[in-house]
Amino acid sequence: MTVRHPPAAPPAPPGRLTLWARDLALGVRFAAVGGREGWTRTALTALGVGLGVALLFFAASVPHVIDARAERSDARTTADATARSPVPRADTTLLHLDVSTEYRGDTVRGTLLRPDGAHPPVPPGVAELPRPGEMVVSPALRELLGSPGGARLKDRLGHRIAGTIGDHGLSDPSELAFYAGSDTLTPAKGGTRTAGYGFASAPVTPDGVLVALITLICVVLLVPVTVFMATAVRFGGERRDRRLAALRLVGADIRTTRRIAAGEALFGAVLGLLTGVALFLAVRPFAGGIQVWNLSAFPADLVPLPGVAALIVVAVPALAVAVTLVALRAVTIEPLDVVRDTGPRARRLWWRLLFPAAGLAVLVLIRTGRTGDGGRLPGDAVPYMAPYPIATGAVLLLVGLTALLPWLVDAVVARLRGGPVSWQLAVRRLQLNSGAATRAVSGITVAVAGAVALQMLFAGVHQDFRGTTRENAARANLDVEAPYGDPALAARLTDRLEALPEVGTVLAVTEEYVVRPGPVARGAIQPTSSLTVAPCATLRRLAALPSCRDGDTFVAHIPGNGEQNDWADETARPGRPVDLDTGSGSAEDGSKPLLWTLPASARTVQALPGLHGTRETGILATPAAVDPRLLTGSRTRAVLRMADRSPAAEERVRNAVAQVEPSLRVASAQVVERDKAYASARTALLVAGTATMAVIALSMLVAQIEQLRERRSLLSALTAFGTRRSTLAWSVLWQTAVPVVIGTALATAGGLVLGVVMLDMMGKPYTGWWAGLPLAGAGAVAILLVTVATLPVLWRMVRPEGLHVE
Repeated sequence: MTVRHPPAAPPAPPGRLTLWARDLALGVRFAAVGGREGWTRTALTALGVGLGVALLFFAASVPHVIDARAERSDARTTADATARSPVPRADTTLLHLDVSTEYRGDTVRGTLLRPDGAHPPVPPGVAELPRPGEMVVSPALRELLGSPGGARLKDRLGHRIAGTIGDHGLSDPSELAFYAGSDTLTPAKGGTRTAGYGFASAPVTPDGVLVALITLICVVLLVPVTVFMATAVRFGGERRDRRLAALRLVGADIRTTRRIAAGEALFGAVLGLLTGVALFLAVRPFAGGIQVWNLSAFPADLVPLPGVAALIVVAVPALAVAVTLVALRAVTIEPLDVVRDTGPRARRLWWRLLFPAAGLAVLVLIRTGRTGDGGRLPGDAVPYMAPYPIATGAVLLLVGLTALLPWLVDAVVARLRGGPVSWQLAVRRLQLNSGAATRAVSGITVAVAGAVALQMLFAGVHQDFRGTTRENAARANLDVEAPYGDPALAARLTDRLEALPEVGTVLAVTEEYVVRPGPVARGAIQPTSSLTVAPCATLRRLAALPSCRDGDTFVAHIPGNGEQNDWADETARPGRPVDLDTGSGSAEDGSKPLLWTLPASARTVQALPGLHGTRETGILATPAAVDPRLLTGSRTRAVLRMADRSPAAEERVRNAVAQVEPSLRVASAQVVERDKAYASARTALLVAGTATMAVIALSMLVAQIEQLRERRSLLSALTAFGTRRSTLAWSVLWQTAVPVVIGTALATAGGLVLGVVMLDMMGKPYTGWWAGLPLAGAGAVAILLVTVATLPVLWRMVRPEGLHVE
């Protein structure tokens, strides 16, 4: 009897995840073992992605760099910065005085130290306090002082180098800093007593306009990198399509081929991710020696934020898979053929307009925001309250430009006719397939558009970060100041500087504010005036004196300004006392007033343009009229008008001042000063923009080489038929130049639109219309230079060996 078994049930079809895993693994295998061609394409993809990943890791390290700099700055701040009362002298205290100077435009941070006992506090990065006549210096300052260019600064400092400041005592590797020992520093000479170091400053609410600038800078720098990474994973697309057509011949369906292609891109992206990490780790140790726009960072500070680093690691492979799948949706791959090669498909415009329209809508909606009481938000408050919507709107607008560029290139090249052979070859190539050339230009389009918008924004908010100083550059070029008042020091300073041929005139005085003693009504302001002590020769430059001898006093009035003169007379009352201790007399202080009686013989005189070129009211006294011991809260001040305005002359004057008294500080008199946060933001744009442009240029070079490699057989065939190599070179140049011109025009227009919207959002005037054009030209020049750099590769591609096909 024969037993019949029921037929075996067919195996269950693999699940969706299993199919994806199998096909992705097969694509990875093709990329890994695809021979020289496969490895070349994978290497180019890895290099393009790796450059972008490395820059993203550096960008992700910026917050840690800033935090580390702030921590080191706080650690070296003396703990007496917030003390309400002077620190008492003890065995564990020291006196310090800031003696920073400038040398050839660079700030040299310096501090004089004098210990009070055997166990004084030590600044961060310093092993032990320097002895009198010695100093410990930063590595950058040691290198400068040891070079021929630092000889004049070495003479100015005048101390022997006894040690080096460690990294944790410096803000960055390029900082010029020193700590010098002193045995003459006293509180009367400006010294401040402290019991230690380390003070965390209170957080400051950032300016809304500055938030907008920084937000837009981040968007402008990172979006081009992302665009280039998306371009890199599509290297070798035409060869990949033909390989996928062969897979269709052996039975693979369309979905399978797309997943296999995604696996190939995934392998290249992961390899690029590893390459980027390797580049980051390779460059990181040399960060201290790289100085861009006077900024540098310690290698230990370059640590990406963990969350951002994890996002990069996940997003890069995901971006590769997503870009590949989206690109293959426009291609119909059949056995032994790729439909895309038979003719281009018309690009649709409507969906490309959605991105910039959405970005503009977001920015406009932010501007029309309302406060809680229904009022409109002030312009400077909008950026601070909505940094993320600003970033979203800017990203949508910039990404929208990359979507518009392919359609615009196709629309323009479709209408081009005639011209030389090289021009016709380039135009025909772009008419058949402009995708590769457009993708190479899209990154620079975004970068130029963002740069144009930023330049407009900087021009529009320029005046918000400028403030007029009290200095009058037409009257004084240098300002010298000591933190303590000493008429004898002012006299020595005058004698020394007047002997210098580089100095035209010197005006040195001792200044102090004085108040009227006694209580005032609640809410009233204590009458206050100024006291200026100087010899008669100097006082004659400050007021029209009928006569003067040592011991005389005067009260200066401004002609025609009765209100200010009356206010000065509230304090400057001949025959009545004034209080030289402006902090006394309050309920909290409890200290006794420091009284000095203005002689009854004091005469009223008319003020002349003084230290800053303006007339000022107050008490004028000769040195014999005031006991120097009473000038405890005063300062010594001198302004100089240079006969020689050269930088070398200024350095010689600084050295002469240091010989008179090391604690004297010299500053250049300027009419306008710029907000430091604004200057830092603009410097950061220059630093990061330089790095981004370098990555863009390298990525474009890789893309150009990949395109030439794919067209090697065609180029060799054209050469074999008699086409000149110069014609092919011009053809390659035109193929890049046409998208560059179109992309630059689109970028300039898009950048102007973004800049206008941002300025309108903050209520600023529209200025700097042409500020971004040099950047647009720089982007075009960068692309053309990259094209020229590919010509040696082109010469190798057009050899007869290029016709050999395996």
